[in-house]
Order: sequence, then C-alpha cells, then structure tokens
Amino acid sequence: MTDRKLHLNVNLLHSGVYASAWRLPDSNPGAFFDVGHYVQVAQIAERGKLDAIFLADTPAVTDRIDLRPFLSMEPTIVLASVAAATTHIGLIATASTTYNEPYNIARRFATLDHASGGRVGWNAVTTADAAASRNFGLPGVLEHKARYDRAKEFAEVVHALWDSWEDDAFVGDKATARFVDTTKVHPIAHRGTYYTVEGPLNVPRSPQGRPVTVQAGGSSDGRDLAAAQAEAVFTLAQTIEEGVAYARDLRTRAVAYGRPANAIVILPGLATVIGSTEAEAKRRQDELWDLVPIEYSLARLANTLQIAPEKLELDKPLPDPLPLPANANHTMFQGTVNLARRGNLTVRQLLKALGGGVGHRIIVGTPEAIADDIEAWFKAGAADGFNLMPDVLPTGLEVFVDEVVPLLQRRGLFRTDYEGKTLRNHFALERPPSRFSKPKPEAVPA
Repeated sequence: MTDRKLHLNVNLLHSGVYASAWRLPDSNPGAFFDVGHYVQVAQIAERGKLDAIFLADTPAVTDRIDLRPFLSMEPTIVLASVAAATTHIGLIATASTTYNEPYNIARRFATLDHASGGRVGWNAVTTADAAASRNFGLPGVLEHKARYDRAKEFAEVVHALWDSWEDDAFVGDKATARFVDTTKVHPIAHRGTYYTVEGPLNVPRSPQGRPVTVQAGGSSDGRDLAAAQAEAVFTLAQTIEEGVAYARDLRTRAVAYGRPANAIVILPGLATVIGSTEAEAKRRQDELWDLVPIEYSLARLANTLQIAPEKLELDKPLPDPLPLPANANHTMFQGTVNLARRGNLTVRQLLKALGGGVGHRIIVGTPEAIADDIEAWFKAGAADGFNLMPDVLPTGLEVFVDEVVPLLQRRGLFRTDYEGKTLRNHFALERPPSRFSKPKPEAVPA
C-alpha cells in the first residue's frame, strides 16, 4: 500500500485515439457531434472512479475531415450536459488564451464550476494553427514566445477575477435586506502588457474557490507557464527516463516561482490497446492500423514536423536535419522526432508506432501488462498518473475500467471510491483562498 494515489483522466477524443476507430463495426461515426456519446463515456469513467474527462479543442478545421472525425463542438457546452448526467467525475475543458479574452473565460468556467458542484478544470493552451488565426481575423500565427507571454498574463488575470469575490461576499439576508457584502467584492484593476481588465467578476466565488488550472505544453516556454500557473499538466513522454526528467525540471521551475515542488499533478498521455492475450491485443492494433488511410498518417506527420508531405519517404528514416519549427507545437514535434531517432525507424514504422498520427506513447497488451506499466511509471516518479487515450470509445475505456482499474485498486495504487465531490478533491489539491481575503486573527490564549 502507498499513501500516494494514482490519477487517471480520459482524453475524450470522439470515437477514440486511432484515426480508424470510427470504422469499427460497433463505433458510431457521428460520435464527434453526439452529446450522448460524451455523456456515455463520462458515465463509464465515473463508474471506474476516474478523476476526470478531458475535452481538447481546436477552433478551426485543421485535420483531414474527409478521412476521420475531428474536434468539433465547443467543450464547455458539452461538459455542461455531461455535468447534468454525472455526480463526481471531473470535467476539464480546453480554452485557448490566444483567441479568447480573460473575462469571458473566467466567467464561463466559474459558471460551469457552479453548475457542476465544483468539478471543473480549465486547460489553458496557446494556439498555433494558421487556420485558427484566420478564423479570428489575424493574418498569421503569433510568435511562440509572445503566445506564452500573453498566456501567462491571461492566466494571472483569470485567477485574479476568480478571486475577486471572497467566499462570504454573498449574504442573501432577507431580514436585513443585505444581499452582497460589497466590501468583499474587489476590482482587480489589472494593467498589463496585453490586457487591461478592471473587474470584479460578476459571478460569486465558485465551489472550488477557483476551477483547477491545467496546462499542456512541453517547450521551455510551456514549462515556464505551467510552473507559474498550472495545478495539473498534460505532457508527452515516451520513456520513464523522459518522464522523470520532465517532472524534475517542472518541479524545479515551480519552486523557483515560490510554489511547493508537489503543487502540480503531472499526467503524460497514454494510448491503450488492450486484449485478453498479448496476441489478441496486437491483432487489435494491426486491425486499427490497417484501417488508417496512409495519406492521413502522412499528412498528420508532415503537419507535426512542419514539412511538405512529399519529403517523407515511407521506407526511409525521417529527413535529417529537421529544424525545430518556430511557431508549431514544440512538444509534439520533439516527441515524434525523439521516437523516430531512438528506434532508427523508417517513416512507415514511425507512423505505426504513432498509431497513424497519435504522437503519445502507445501500450499494447493484456490488462496485467497495462497495469504493470502504469505502476512502473508511477513508482519511478515519471508520472502522477495518466491522461488516458483509449484506442476506441467507448469500448476501449470499458475494458480499461473493468479489467485494469481493479488491478490497480488491488495493488493499493488507485481509489476504490471517491473521497470528495470536487476535482480538487480528486487531484488532492488544496482549495486556494481569495488573494483579497484578510488573514483571520490568531486566537488569544485564555
């Protein structure tokens, strides 16, 4: 047994992490715009006592929509429906700091935290897609460092707005006609490089004090943002050594910001393909891989590397050198290149290792093998848990919940029931006080 407990989220990627998941006989091709599908997956995750579901977002058409499902509906609206159909599962939604304003995001997530009883997390990301830029009237992508500088200030403003109501500001006293104690509602008067926001927020302080702030960047700028602002981080690591190095670096940066080293829950992505035997799992992987159109995989890889697809030859290694793109997703680029170079893989082999374009680590095996792998990473300090990406949804998650979770529970690694109702409870995070609250005077001994 151990006092430290594993954390498990589900990255709810429509039909599943494989681009071919929608083509299986029991899959729903329209799942990506079916709210009932998201509710069903969330209910399965809640049955397994998982920490949260996570919805990614891209505010543009950036994928090969002629070949596979894609990120479509606005996450917070989907999660409002999920909240009404669940009681405990955490609800994490992506909202970009590049194409939003702090006040709108603070208000939206505070509202959702009230609606869900305190189960919400905000995945604060920067957006580097040229298509998204054009949708918001910009001629091109913002420079990488500028995106992260803007994101850091954005998060600071959002947190200040969430703090702008003290916990006991709402009074609602009918007898005295005192509705709100306005001495406990504070303008934030923010004047910064990118934002000028007066405040206060027009939503009382939410059940968690603040929704949990999540971040998903692995570049130096992304790690710095996470160290300063994040309480949970979705990251990419292909080996235990990479995971340990990332955790050590991030915790060192957090301490430099005056935060405790354990203030951030680190959750690498983990795609799973599960079978009752090793051979069955590999057959399932081969079936999924065979159904992925090769032109999709090549286009996805070329986009990650920011090169023309014609430069990728299937039976040769990646081109060398491959310069780090100035304004692309550095995390996915570096993880992909490291995987290829480490195994001296051809492009074809790399595409299969990536699941046709996934990018995160894929483990293929029996429930026992999956549980062994998760335990090894957890005990090595390479992860506090995982952002799970089942091969196919909902079936891949059902197998994980029914076959892997009980093994983790028997090993004393994972909860057997929820100990609270908020996402902060699940992640073992403290409820932060409002920055405007005055410390209570210490009691004087009698």
